[in-house]
Amino acid sequence: MGDLTGEACILAVEDDRKILRVFATSLEAEGYRVVDANTGQRAIEEVRTRNPDIILLDLGLPDIDGLALVPAIRAHSTAPIIVVSAREKDADKVKALDAGANDYLTKPFSVPELLARIRVAIRGHAQVGNALRTIVAFGNYRLDLEGRTLLRGDEHVRLSATEFKLLATLARHPDEVVTTHALLKETWGSAHYSKSGYVRVYMHSLRQKLESDPTRPRYLINEAGLGYRLRTSE
Repeated sequence: MGDLTGEACILAVEDDRKILRVFATSLEAEGYRVVDANTGQRAIEEVRTRNPDIILLDLGLPDIDGLALVPAIRAHSTAPIIVVSAREKDADKVKALDAGANDYLTKPFSVPELLARIRVAIRGHAQVGNALRTIVAFGNYRLDLEGRTLLRGDEHVRLSATEFKLLATLARHPDEVVTTHALLKETWGSAHYSKSGYVRVYMHSLRQKLESDPTRPRYLINEAGLGYRLRTSE
């Protein structure tokens, strides 16, 4: 795994040459190595041979729909996938995230936002990829995934078993969107896919316990129509 800048290899899967030039110019200026693939088949080959640190994925490829490509990439790599697409419908975003993508950026995008998403993805992957890491910190909180405890400073925060499970699911994907479907599956089981109200109720409860102003959350962020993310970086 590369550093936050210089050594990270980014695979840009995109068939628009103008956008590829934007990727190459802006990312290489920040010290990243950029390789590209203009078809799904070539993307799989590059994933296999280059083991990229980050994958930027367009959904409108000439040989395969990008939504179908996400699980194919996941069969070979755990690298963060950031979808960069003109598709704006929430349904497409949810499908991409449920398929295994880590983030979704809608075209047209700003270069500073793209760079910020990449930094967050690399940092989050480094945390999750470290098998010894069981502590996730955000603000003044320390969540111990193995010990199943949450500290605010030196004070223990009491959570119900369901609240802890929901928070732990978010913490395993820090700063990434976790879809409502994924939260339901991990916390209550796949039989509860239609019970989105469960997530809202327990997220409200968590915010009451963790946020200084639950109406303006700093950590438990709702991504409208998609799901939630645990913000660990300011």
